[in-house]
Amino acid sequence: MKRQFLLFGLLIILFSACKKTSFNAPKQAQIDDDKIKAYIAANHIDVTKDPSGIYYKIVTPDTGAHPTLADTVQVTYTGKLLNGTVFDTENAFILPLSGVVKGWQLAIPLMGSDGKAPYCRIRLIIPSALGYGAVAQGGNVPIPANSVLDFTIDLIGFYGPSLH
Repeated sequence: MKRQFLLFGLLIILFSACKKTSFNAPKQAQIDDDKIKAYIAANHIDVTKDPSGIYYKIVTPDTGAHPTLADTVQVTYTGKLLNGTVFDTENAFILPLSGVVKGWQLAIPLMGSDGKAPYCRIRLIIPSALGYGAVAQGGNVPIPANSVLDFTIDLIGFYGPSLH
């Protein structure tokens, strides 16, 4: 009987010592939004906040057709962290729109493309939940967990069901 009490007491101590850390999405969303607002103010960036939480500005408009999530897009882009560190840059990169971060899936369909230069350009600031979230990304320049991402994207063209 003493053994059972001792074992039970030990289990209680072990479980109470374990700290359960849980991700608080609303709190992180507020942290991200505060960071974005400070970044926008400090850098005098003119953007609009979408109801999804992304901040964007169509820098160079294009009156062509708009891609959908079912399309494959060709883009040139630069991605950086809010501290100015460039973590990725690609020239004429082709990828399925359904396979990118949610922020891109929401923003790229706002862009038009007639396939001619100058291409539609968007400035896009993505809160962490619509980027890589709480998962850090490796690479030549690592992206820390819960990072807000700042992209400049040129839509060169798109291919697929909605191509006209």
